[in-house]
Amino acid sequence: MSEENTLSIFALGGVNEIGKNMYAVQYLNDIVVIDCGSKFPDESMLGIDLIIPDIRYLLDNQDKIRALVVTHGHEDHIGGIPYLLKQLNLPIYATRLTLGLIEVKLKEHGLLRDSTLVPIDSDSQIEFGAISLTFFKTNHSIPDCLGVVFRTPEGTVVHTGDFKFDLTPVNKEYPDLHRMADIGKNGVLVLLSESTNAERPGFTPSERLVGEHIEEAFSKAKQKVFLSTFASNVHRVQQVIDAAAKTNRKLVLLGRSMVNVVSVAKELGYLKIPDEMMVDVNDVNRMAPERLAILCTGSQGEPMAALSRLASSNFRQAEILPGDTVIIAASPIPGNERNVARIVDNLYMLGAKVIYGSGSSTGMHVSGHACQEELKLMLTLMKPKYFIPIHGEFRMLHQHRLLAESVGVEKDNIFIINNGDVVDVRDQAAKQTRKIPAGSILVDGLGIGDVGNVVLRDRRQLSSDGILIIVITLSKSEGKIVSGPDTVSRGFIYVRDSEGLINEVNQQVIATINSLQEANVNQWFILKTNLKESIGQFLYAKTKRRPMILPIIIEV
Repeated sequence: MSEENTLSIFALGGVNEIGKNMYAVQYLNDIVVIDCGSKFPDESMLGIDLIIPDIRYLLDNQDKIRALVVTHGHEDHIGGIPYLLKQLNLPIYATRLTLGLIEVKLKEHGLLRDSTLVPIDSDSQIEFGAISLTFFKTNHSIPDCLGVVFRTPEGTVVHTGDFKFDLTPVNKEYPDLHRMADIGKNGVLVLLSESTNAERPGFTPSERLVGEHIEEAFSKAKQKVFLSTFASNVHRVQQVIDAAAKTNRKLVLLGRSMVNVVSVAKELGYLKIPDEMMVDVNDVNRMAPERLAILCTGSQGEPMAALSRLASSNFRQAEILPGDTVIIAASPIPGNERNVARIVDNLYMLGAKVIYGSGSSTGMHVSGHACQEELKLMLTLMKPKYFIPIHGEFRMLHQHRLLAESVGVEKDNIFIINNGDVVDVRDQAAKQTRKIPAGSILVDGLGIGDVGNVVLRDRRQLSSDGILIIVITLSKSEGKIVSGPDTVSRGFIYVRDSEGLINEVNQQVIATINSLQEANVNQWFILKTNLKESIGQFLYAKTKRRPMILPIIIEV
């Protein structure tokens, strides 16, 4: 970092994408990192389990990093932390519930013993060199969310975290509007505000409305009730518990993440569960169906989650019977619509009554993110000189920019950045001219970063057109074919039904090898390259397909 640029703000993930949120504020030689999330791969990333931010810049400047501050406990903000701590041992500052969820992850990765976890709340004040941090309370779809205020000699930077303005919150933890107004009154140089719902007009409804609809559905249900939602939505889980208590139902938890989150939230006092309400899944078939509620994971149609297995009658301890009620209390994340629709189809085929969708007709879901009027309210409270919309794809960032302009932020003072772009502030003047290394690291099984574009390209080719393996044995002394070619196909053609084509391929291989030998070409690399080209062209002409061709040459 250049010494002349006293205050710098940048994203290592979370802009022009949904997920893997990671931001940093640097003042001279002090860096404070905000969040370290993950995101899930799309269909083109075959075999990839998780995507996390590229932290090369942090590794190169690790002596300057003072802390990781985590705004809340969602996967897109904490999912990358175990992978970060394997390379950088930083102290982590977060609220009690957020730390509880991080601890579960660190325990799974065997990192908990060596980690420094520091609990904070909205009244905490922390000093990191020239940067001092304070916090303010916000609402979201998980409790214990904070916005972060960075006070530096250059000016104040505010990061909102994920938020909405829920004035009737389930846990009675109200958004701290007075503190936000005070922060704005004292002057905000740069505001970073989330943009997830920047395209949606109006206000986001209160989570409390969902509770009323859940209770109504529970009271009307004649048999078992299955409800699927995000495990981390502790407010909604509490409302399910309340509805079960009011309708005299016992509660069963299905799904590892649901069990983990409920266990942590109950232990820390964020969930109030009546004694003897919880029952084991093995007791489901012994209980009266009208006295049972089952809370499960899988609201996004994940193939191995509890709801998907229930919908395909593939869950040993519990089953959905005709007349049971199934509630999907979540909206599909973009890209998951098809999986959710397939599950709904299967549920109807089983004879269940299905309640799904977030419209007013069902009322089973409200967003945890601020809509346009709330985003304008945050901008109005903070009154920033400079504005950086974050946490969203480009169209969301663009809409948020228009909202900021509409409430008086100057157009030239709004920066839509990419991951790696640095906004430098000196003498109250901000500019974006520099970049630092940023990108995505792919996690595949135990491998972190060892799968790149070349491997993914090979996987895509294998998945679309298969592979053809050609084995030839050549004489070491004469270079002539001793045996073969033997051709093996996987995912390209079924050999027994295509013997004619295989024979033609073998003839083409022999012709190619002979022509190269006549030209005194004996290097393996050239032989293999020519075989790939000639067989590839031949097969495309015959089949209009491009399988991966893998020649194996053995010398004897």
